[in-house]
Amino acid sequence: MGAYDELAELPIRVESYELEGHDREYASGFVRPSTQIRLRGDGQEGLGEDVVYDTLDHIAHRDTGSVHDLSGPGTLGGLCELVGELDLFEGAPPVRDTSRLYRRWAYEAAALDLALRQSGVSFHQAVGRDPRPVRFVCSTRLGSFGENDRLSTTEPLRKRLAKHPGLRFKLDPENDWDAELIEEIRELAGVDVLDLKGLYRGTPVDVETDPELYGAVAEAFPDAYLEDPDLNAETRPILEPRKERVTWDAPLHSVADIEALEWKPEAINSKPSRFGSLRELLAVYEHCEREGIAVYGGGQGEQGVGRGQIQYLASVFHPDTPNDVAPSGYNDPGVPDGLRDSPLEPKPSAAGFHWDE
Repeated sequence: MGAYDELAELPIRVESYELEGHDREYASGFVRPSTQIRLRGDGQEGLGEDVVYDTLDHIAHRDTGSVHDLSGPGTLGGLCELVGELDLFEGAPPVRDTSRLYRRWAYEAAALDLALRQSGVSFHQAVGRDPRPVRFVCSTRLGSFGENDRLSTTEPLRKRLAKHPGLRFKLDPENDWDAELIEEIRELAGVDVLDLKGLYRGTPVDVETDPELYGAVAEAFPDAYLEDPDLNAETRPILEPRKERVTWDAPLHSVADIEALEWKPEAINSKPSRFGSLRELLAVYEHCEREGIAVYGGGQGEQGVGRGQIQYLASVFHPDTPNDVAPSGYNDPGVPDGLRDSPLEPKPSAAGFHWDE
């Protein structure tokens, strides 16, 4: 039996659920919407976080309210199957179709948390793995989300390194990165992942495919993963000799997607919300372990319980890779004091799928 098969047998009782806004406004004025799913039953509650990107989707979700009857299934597996059958965007279709997976994960994570709490068992005990300290990197942009009047600068790195000298980074190379800036970054910071954003179109974080930029950053940071490149006739000659460093995130929603990649990856970025279901997430972990594919965790701007849950998963399944699961304060332009350094010591709750702060 796989990990999912064992978890699926956990008994569960859902009596009600609530949706709770958990948006966060950063000092820059950017607002990241988030909705917390709170399932209740037998005096316990389980939490999950909806990290759909579009504010309109969150508003429609909250306005619709707790319209679904989740009380029928008596096992976690049964409830996960029901969630997969429901239209969780009943009030209005999502702005983008992948949001259906993100929301499904929020409900299934809350169900997992509730089932474990009702049984008095922690997640790591249930899957038979000991949590370990989590190595993490800080993912931050040096530019300004598409504004043309501001150029990339190393100031975000310097502000964070002033408080956390050993901090390492996941960075998004942008079209205004010239040789001087790349050299400045190389001398200043340790970079473990370069997110080339080659598969994004029509978003605030789009990067125009530039073979010269790909070559320059790949050479300047020879040990960094090259995530989500745009593979085409111009970039393949640069990337193929380095294909052991090419990793993927955005196109992966299943084991089948991993198997369909042009090159078998040495590593992937695993975001549970991208896979949507608990079954698929655990199948991905098992596939990668079997195939010798390293996994590093990723986040999608989790503001609340979801941040702890991705840290928990990293602690249990891939603690030693460059996990993009830093405490959320690292993403704040103000870089608040008191943030924990890498590696994060495990802080699983006594029962449930919850990472105590």
